[in-house]
Amino acid sequence: MNETAPSEPDIVDRAFSGFDRVINEVHDRVIRPITLVARTLAFSAVIAVLAITATAVLLILVIRLLDVYLFSHHEWLTDLVLGAIFFSSGLLLWRRRTRK
Repeated sequence: MNETAPSEPDIVDRAFSGFDRVINEVHDRVIRPITLVARTLAFSAVIAVLAITATAVLLILVIRLLDVYLFSHHEWLTDLVLGAIFFSSGLLLWRRRTRK
């Protein structure tokens, strides 16, 4: 049995190593940025949905607490207080806007 190791890689090994280098370059320059953008968009969408849901739940909680516990089933008073809060915050934001 002649067990001599080849002194240089054969043509198939060189071709596959070149192909591997090209694939790694394509992955690093094209596929990886696309994956990062897609991942960012997906996580942003999930965070936006969770923020909207949390805001709605908190608003429902505030309305319920004001209506039942603070104003003892006087819905108009709850609406008046929350309307005044939202109107005041909107007026404040309107004053702070930048003019073009």
